[in-house]
Amino acid sequence: MNQSDMLFLVLISIGLASLTLITIQLLKPRKRDNRGEWYEGPWDDDDRPRGKR
Repeated sequence: MNQSDMLFLVLISIGLASLTLITIQLLKPRKRDNRGEWYEGPWDDDDRPRGKR
């Protein structure tokens, strides 16, 4: 196995890993909050109105 074969195998494995990660991200169910809106994480809470302190 020469150097170009190794490079080819490494590039193929990187490509397959990338496609797998992208597919998992697209198929992963997204979460909804109590109002039925989509959100990605807790940082979306920053624009909600706060109660009096």
